[in-house]
Amino acid sequence: MGEVAQWRLEGDVAVLTLDNPPVNAISAAIRAALIDGVKRAGSDPAVRALVIACAGRTFFAGADLREFGKPSVEPFLTEVIDTIEASTKPVIAAIHGTALGGGLEIAMACHYRVARPDAKLGLPEVKLGLMPGARGTQHLPRLIGVERALEIIALGDPVGATAAKDMGLVDTLADGELVDAARAVARRVAGQPPRRTRDLVAAKVDDTVYSAFAQKHSRKFRGLDAPPAIIASVRAATELPFEEGARREREIFLKLRTGPQNEALRYVFFAEREATKVPGLEGVEPRAVGRAGVIGSGTMGSGITIALLSAGIPVTLYEHDAAALERGTAHIRQTIAGNVATGRMSQAQADAALAGFSQARDMEALAGADLVIEAAYETMAVKREIFSALDAVMRPGAILATNTSYLDIDEIAAVTARPADVIGLHFFSPANVMKLLEVVRGKATAPDVIATAFTLARRIRKVPVLSGNAWGFIGNRMLAVRRTQAEAMAVEGASPAQIDTVIEKFGLAMGPFRVGDLAGLDLGWSAETSTGSTVRERLNEAGRRGQKTGAGFYDYDENRRPVPSQAALDIIAGFARDNGIKQRAFTDAEVLDRLLWPMVDEGANILAEGIALRESDIDVVWLNGYGWPAWTGGPMFHARQTGFGEVARRLEAMGLPVSDALRALAREQAG
Repeated sequence: MGEVAQWRLEGDVAVLTLDNPPVNAISAAIRAALIDGVKRAGSDPAVRALVIACAGRTFFAGADLREFGKPSVEPFLTEVIDTIEASTKPVIAAIHGTALGGGLEIAMACHYRVARPDAKLGLPEVKLGLMPGARGTQHLPRLIGVERALEIIALGDPVGATAAKDMGLVDTLADGELVDAARAVARRVAGQPPRRTRDLVAAKVDDTVYSAFAQKHSRKFRGLDAPPAIIASVRAATELPFEEGARREREIFLKLRTGPQNEALRYVFFAEREATKVPGLEGVEPRAVGRAGVIGSGTMGSGITIALLSAGIPVTLYEHDAAALERGTAHIRQTIAGNVATGRMSQAQADAALAGFSQARDMEALAGADLVIEAAYETMAVKREIFSALDAVMRPGAILATNTSYLDIDEIAAVTARPADVIGLHFFSPANVMKLLEVVRGKATAPDVIATAFTLARRIRKVPVLSGNAWGFIGNRMLAVRRTQAEAMAVEGASPAQIDTVIEKFGLAMGPFRVGDLAGLDLGWSAETSTGSTVRERLNEAGRRGQKTGAGFYDYDENRRPVPSQAALDIIAGFARDNGIKQRAFTDAEVLDRLLWPMVDEGANILAEGIALRESDIDVVWLNGYGWPAWTGGPMFHARQTGFGEVARRLEAMGLPVSDALRALAREQAG
């Protein structure tokens, strides 16, 4: 059977065990071994049933990543699926670990499915801009019905084996040893006609089922090609004979596979994995983090506390103001209770999390923590005062982290006698929800401190990206450029509503003016020092400070819905007159170019300065921290697809500067 497969016969049941570490990816060798094994079972009169199992930690966990983006190699997965299903002798899948993508398609082609209770099954192809292409959209509705099939395929999230059994995807849960349980099923059904999934009927449903599903998930599906394609393919399972439905599935799959979204989303998949690879950390052992402290009980501090507690890390929350501490504590408890109510956590997990939570108004209470994350007011004076106090309190080897969004990590570290232990951990709000964690390296930060930050990020389910120490790091430095251009266009005559609409149509959830109003226009502003020298200052002076005051760049109704504001437009127009700026109309294409390409130019500078290790790291920051539409790959990928030379040309056409760094990328791309 070759290097990847083992065959053994026990009585009249054959067991074919596949082994392709670490996750039994469905390589060409695996596909060939499956076909050979099924044919061998069919031709051997001593075999009355076949069990397909996998060695190692999992059943087939999906496609072989080494084959991504390359020409398909025979035998194709569809041939494997059809060979298994056509077997004249019963074939039983023995599932442990995860059966994902093609792995679940293989399992559904088998005539019976036996799974360990802790196994997970799913079809996550949608997350790469794809859908199942080897009978998955035809088999699954026949096994579990249209509505559940849509949920599993179009959302891409796996289900546990117990739930899978309840819905009919799994036949038997193994009480003891998995292959023994599968052999028992094989002996029971040996000699019976195979129970082929393709022969089941996928019951038709009313058209409103499809439209209601699409509407329910419209925000999640916005801009994506795969979900409507999946809906169309699942519908084919109920309206066409199996062979015709399978052909229709293949047509739709191949169209998605050759489309731009699949290329972009595959890039994103690999970019997030590449971001975890930091040169110089090979073999570096992270420090243990058994207990954490958080300083500041506001929105960020509370969110960070929830993220840590949810991962099973005990936390002491420090806040000098008693009322603020109580508000933060109430928010933490309320959020965890809400997670239980929505099924994100079990009650036992919530109880364990809260059992590890404590409050403190004395910094000495943090002394036993392995890691302290400061999330206090964003001024250097406050940060330095806190870190000076922490330096005196914390044990040697404890990690001191700041959640600063912009400030100089080295200046903060300089007030301590342990700059090697100081690092930036820039969470994004709400910190318990947003995936990105910018890990900011100071000039003295120790390698094992960086390694610890990356280990912690994975533990709390964040996507970490290393950043050098520069104002705004990666994301906020580029965001500041976009904000500058957006506000300049508003003064020059494009309305905030037009600018926001253009970027939202591009795929971001909120435009820069809606974001500004949500955050509060008075961040960093005070009436005592206001000079009216910017549009924001004039809006603040007029009492228009964002959603919280019911007015900012927009007016807000009682439900905080934004309404274009004539008063704001008048303030902006007055500012333009006072500064001799003639207003004009903008096309949507002009607006989009001016929002996107200056950001890319700044991204090129960030890369050239070594603040980001890779173009893809910049994209991972924007994808996970700022809601950049994943189907475009990120700002740098999008620019590379457009052509860096073309980006430079458009910047010049708008009269905007082009950095040497961007010109260098353009030359490199031109070859």
